[in-house]
Amino acid sequence: MKGRFYYAVRAGRKPGVYATWDECKEQVEKFPSASFKKFAAEEDAWSFVGTVASSSQAASTEYSGQSKPANEELKREASSGEKHSLSFDADDEPCTKRYKSAKSFSDSEKKFTYMGDAVAVYTDGCCSGNGQNRARAGIGVYWGPGHSLNLSERLSGRQTNQRAEIVAACRAIEQAKELNIEKLVIFTDSMFTINGITKWIKSWKINGWKPSSGGSVINKEDFQRLDKLTSGINIEWMHVPGHAGFTGNEAADSLAKDGATKPPC
Repeated sequence: MKGRFYYAVRAGRKPGVYATWDECKEQVEKFPSASFKKFAAEEDAWSFVGTVASSSQAASTEYSGQSKPANEELKREASSGEKHSLSFDADDEPCTKRYKSAKSFSDSEKKFTYMGDAVAVYTDGCCSGNGQNRARAGIGVYWGPGHSLNLSERLSGRQTNQRAEIVAACRAIEQAKELNIEKLVIFTDSMFTINGITKWIKSWKINGWKPSSGGSVINKEDFQRLDKLTSGINIEWMHVPGHAGFTGNEAADSLAKDGATKPPC
């Protein structure tokens, strides 16, 4: 759709992809060595955040290395009065849903929470010092209060927030399969993980695991692992806003943070 942009922040107060310029500005204004860019395609925006080279689909100029150029871009945007908004609709994300409220009930014997006939689980990943040599990433899987399956682990291999989010979902599915759970609802605050496994992966497979922007798919091996695990189990992906007071998400986040403090696997 015309007028839709994605603001990618690779270096800022909180790296990620933002829907509006105002949100992006909060992350990069007066931030030393800020690095950000505006894209027309969400996949390219995430590629930029993941430090993978993107294509000419980018819609503006990247600034990195000094905070001064970033502030000049801020002034240019402010003086032009340019504002972009983003709202996902059914055509954009046919396989995902945002969590608002849902009827659920608990199984007192197994301590599972059910959404209809599907077991609900929350997953999260975190990484302190993301993108730095001393980064420490952890994963969290939350099945319910005091549940024996609740998981807190240090991420093995490359330490990044995106990998932690994907691997956390992988671990939840592995646990579910061990218990022969046939239907699973995964709550995650990672739209990158959801879009990757429900939308982008289809074209990646067709294109030999290369994004439309060229280069390589970010975290290819992790998405291949996740794709393989989703076979033979019915999974519904639900997006829940992070750090917004949702008990399950907050619990998964806490488990992930604890995992990041553990020794490397």
